[in-house]
Amino acid sequence: MSYACKSIYAALPKTQRGQPLVLGGDPKGKNFLYTNGNSVIIRNIANPAISDVYTEHSCQVNVAKYSPSGFYIASGDQSGKVRIWDTVNKEHILKNEFHPFGGPIKDIAWSPDNQRMVVVGEGRERFGHVFMSETGTSVGEISGQSKLINSCDFRPARPFRIITGSEDNTTAVFEGPPFKFKMTKQDHSRFVQAVRYSPKGDLFATAGFDGKVFLYDGTTSELVGEVGSPAHSGGVYGVAWSPDGKQLLTTSGDKTAKLWDVFSRDLVTEFKLGNAIEDQQVSCLWQGEHILSVSLSGFINYLDVNNPEKPLRVVKGHTKPITVLTLSEDRSSIFTGSHDGIVTKWNTATGENEKIDGAGHGNQINGMRAHNGTLYTCGIDDSLKQIDIEGNAYRAADLKLGSQPKGMDILREQGVIVVGSINEITVAKDNRKLSALKVGYEPSSVSCSPRGHVAVGGTVDNKVHIYELDGDNLKLVQELDHLGPVTDVAYSPDDKYLVACDANRKVVLYATEDYKLANNKEWGFHNARVNTVAWSPDSKLVASGSLDTSIIVWFVDKPDKHIIIKNAHAQSQVTRLAWVDEKTVVSVGQDGNTKLWTITPF
Repeated sequence: MSYACKSIYAALPKTQRGQPLVLGGDPKGKNFLYTNGNSVIIRNIANPAISDVYTEHSCQVNVAKYSPSGFYIASGDQSGKVRIWDTVNKEHILKNEFHPFGGPIKDIAWSPDNQRMVVVGEGRERFGHVFMSETGTSVGEISGQSKLINSCDFRPARPFRIITGSEDNTTAVFEGPPFKFKMTKQDHSRFVQAVRYSPKGDLFATAGFDGKVFLYDGTTSELVGEVGSPAHSGGVYGVAWSPDGKQLLTTSGDKTAKLWDVFSRDLVTEFKLGNAIEDQQVSCLWQGEHILSVSLSGFINYLDVNNPEKPLRVVKGHTKPITVLTLSEDRSSIFTGSHDGIVTKWNTATGENEKIDGAGHGNQINGMRAHNGTLYTCGIDDSLKQIDIEGNAYRAADLKLGSQPKGMDILREQGVIVVGSINEITVAKDNRKLSALKVGYEPSSVSCSPRGHVAVGGTVDNKVHIYELDGDNLKLVQELDHLGPVTDVAYSPDDKYLVACDANRKVVLYATEDYKLANNKEWGFHNARVNTVAWSPDSKLVASGSLDTSIIVWFVDKPDKHIIIKNAHAQSQVTRLAWVDEKTVVSVGQDGNTKLWTITPF
């Protein structure tokens, strides 16, 4: 039996208020790059549903840039490490690793001949370094600025120059190689957030927190003039040049992106991208015909010069860990919910997605199920809410629960929702509480069987509790002992089995006839707590996902056989699983990525 990763519906860029975000672009114009957590995410610019994730950094990555040849990517992280890895092989083989300084790296630039590299940030001993990309040998020093450096660029033509923009409000110019400090420019009155040379290197632009953008001569570094006056009413976070160098794109905290004529320095087009705080624009990239800007929400906007009112497309998704996952009843849509309360609806086949509108939970979602055109969600705001699937928005319905919910499921025939909260199990229908059963354990998960049994996993007493509905109330039928806290339970679609997993690394299969062990077997190949279990629609396969980053697929009728998908979400625990069909598993993780796996049985 084998498996393959069919698609990755990638996490969005991780943004931070008041901080510029750096996007990287492939010189061939096919892909763009950004970072989230310890992942570097490479996306196809024409079809952003096609993506690849590099996860070899051991801490948060801040920036990644393609080499001018397009064969390598350099990525820099929070600890000051730079990894240079190849883009040609799927394994992304590491070419070099350097540690130019101790502290977060904020920006990276390559020399046009691929041989030299400048990195800047907030080192303990220095704020930047320039070195050979093959050997790491120093080729000069980045000095002359007294605070952390946000941005840097290499002049794309000889004579080589390097520019850096710092939080001491200056732009510094260096000549070389070997690179030596030449001068600082002090036209900005606030932090300099972005510096970029034009494609030919005849000009460079600087952008600051003061809302101003300046143009300078690329060779002499003399001030040519100011763009607009000022360019924006909020801080400017990003600048990008058009491929012909005739126009300049700027993005700002004033929630706009603007296109400027370089020759006249006049405004050509203004893109208004919303009114909310999360519509602040923190980055931009100009790749061939594609003009991108990134909102504080992480959404990636494809700007339309012919219609500045509406982007051509907005790439949505999650910036935070995904905590819940479910499918629509016809399995054509995947719903994911994240740590910050955002719910996203994905087209299972294409990966196209939409954010669910309206006032949701506002924080972590712990349970989610679809039934009869409604998506029910419960979150740590102690409420059960409803989403109108067709309308793609939350309804006004809101049922308050007695305590924090941990899991939920639906008795479909009766249309009854069962929610397991910290010390009680709530039975609800039509936004009305039918009953609440106080329990002496902490429910972790709920699964309802087609014939009406309800299994509830317990984390304090290490038991699976089996109930049945008696009128509007739950009646205890049986208890099953585990050796560790029970983390998830799931009935098979044919109702012959119940599978439960626990923090003791075990996946246990029960026959529902008498709740005895099926096959007299416990499955135990995970190396850490098992978080989630899910059934294939034909009830023949069980998938389990764990804190150990792997997914294991188990065969019900061949209990000795299994397949391990190691590092399914590298350096990130698998939080939830679901089966789209008999051969396709969808997984979500702490890394904010949604992945589809094709399983080929023996």
